[in-house]
Amino acid sequence: MTRVLIAGYQHETNTFAPSLADWAAFTRGDSFPAFVRGPAMVDQLRDVNIPVAGVIDAARTHGWQLVPSCWAGAIPSSYVTRDAFERIAEAVLHDIRAAQASSAGLDAVYLDLHGAAVAEHADDSEGELLARVREAIGPQLPLVASLDLHANVTARMLHEADALVSYRTYPHVDMADTGVLAAELLARRLKLGHKEAQHARRFPFLIPINAQSTWQEPAKSLYEELAALDRQHGTVSSFCMGFPASDFAECGPVIWSHGERAARVADALYARASEPTQWHEELLAPRDAAAQAITLARNADQPVVIADTQDNPGAGGDSNTTGMLHALVAQGAGRHYPGQVALGMMFDPAAAKAAHEAGEGAEFRIALGTSVPTFAGMSDAPLAGRYKVVRLSDGVCTLKGPMMTGLTVRLGPSACLEIDGVRVAVVSGKKQLLDRALLRMVGIHHEQMRIVVVKSSNHFRADFQPHASHVLVAKAPGPMAADPADLPWRKLPSTMRRHP
Repeated sequence: MTRVLIAGYQHETNTFAPSLADWAAFTRGDSFPAFVRGPAMVDQLRDVNIPVAGVIDAARTHGWQLVPSCWAGAIPSSYVTRDAFERIAEAVLHDIRAAQASSAGLDAVYLDLHGAAVAEHADDSEGELLARVREAIGPQLPLVASLDLHANVTARMLHEADALVSYRTYPHVDMADTGVLAAELLARRLKLGHKEAQHARRFPFLIPINAQSTWQEPAKSLYEELAALDRQHGTVSSFCMGFPASDFAECGPVIWSHGERAARVADALYARASEPTQWHEELLAPRDAAAQAITLARNADQPVVIADTQDNPGAGGDSNTTGMLHALVAQGAGRHYPGQVALGMMFDPAAAKAAHEAGEGAEFRIALGTSVPTFAGMSDAPLAGRYKVVRLSDGVCTLKGPMMTGLTVRLGPSACLEIDGVRVAVVSGKKQLLDRALLRMVGIHHEQMRIVVVKSSNHFRADFQPHASHVLVAKAPGPMAADPADLPWRKLPSTMRRHP
């Protein structure tokens, strides 16, 4: 029986963000499953919509015996600390050595990677991990990895792995399906006996994250074409649009393909995707977004959704800035629609604690939110005022929407606070608002709202857009630049354009 060691390392690094990803970030289990090792890894992750779950299911089809090592994931932030990376890497390498030393041996390795993780001591930390694994297993043993659509794919990653494959949707609703694709690539590699032909093309510009949604053009048609070309030519291709907030030399989009006709397919996709003017996006100032939402909501039969994209905790923000909250209050959104305007998730453990101490129905004064350093200076000041405690929660929530379905997050003491008719979902752990269940956790029901502000860039679309009358994108001050040209890049080559 083919024995396949499986492991995972997931982090999306915004090097311009304020908070590091230390070891505790990988073990808390708030927004991502907590670090898990050994057989418990399979039991804990098999039913979650993430790549390794797809591999676990596919292994039964292929008749493989899985050797579970460890899986580590942390919410996007600034650099992964040296300590955290080394702990994860050493756990994987220890388990590889143990598997090789056993009487059963080891036939292949699969890694569930993000592809945009930058460590304090290793800009290309996935390339570093792949290189260490390759050194441990030797040049002949198959090594396959899955990647996030936002991976910054490096030459080292492409060289060290036998095959790489990425998500094809943003919002990422195909994570487990990508694991199944990775298993197919591994099966092809095992049957062939050597690495398949591979061809890659790198882009000369960064693509803004809001322009990358596969619910919109041009990405929607591009990924449809990618799938059609793969069916036609028997290839397995990927287009990683990159995470445009990781300051290192190989940040940026890459297209690549595996198979006999890899060059033909990758070149065709590159020709279609590399025309720069198609990658522009519309952004609104906070005041304008709030004003438009108030007007649009008058005749809408579903809520108007505003993306507070630059404070997205799924891209390195801390989910605690107040630019959109100030705008809603200043524009009188809550006076127009009392109790029908909501914002989430606001990361403020002190406010959540105070709400629990006060109790439901109580009112108290507090300055909500945090002013944080950003690439453009400081974000807006906290919003001071008198807040009413509408609902309390323990912060435990199982996601029901298309992204990370079945994952239980633990965000600590949480509350719904209301000021001037605006309700705010306040939590003690960081989580991108990508699932309506997170609002229901604190008693906010999306369908009863007229305006909903989500601290998210695109992932919210999977569960919110089908239940929204309009979607607006606001550029309020925060750590995640909606326009990569706004960032103070230091390591990006001068030949790489900061914007299409």
